[in-house]
Amino acid sequence: MLGDPERHFWLTRSVARTLGLNLSEAIASHRLSEGEYAEMVTRCRGCSNTADCEEWLSCGGTKDCTAPRSCRIAEMLARLRVLH
Repeated sequence: MLGDPERHFWLTRSVARTLGLNLSEAIASHRLSEGEYAEMVTRCRGCSNTADCEEWLSCGGTKDCTAPRSCRIAEMLARLRVLH
């Protein structure tokens, strides 16, 4: 079962932003396709660890940190960071 689209849309953007990534810029610069972006949100929606993610965000991570261990989009975010 997939989680709330709006909640996971904002979680995806928030984790990316905390890691120093702007997903809108990544799309505009063709480092991320719209399909890949939709896949990120859908993967996030399939996660049952949103409380872990929200706690990680509340701890004030920095762009030098990595996504939470349980993050289903961590690999995609890491790839974008390399391209950044």
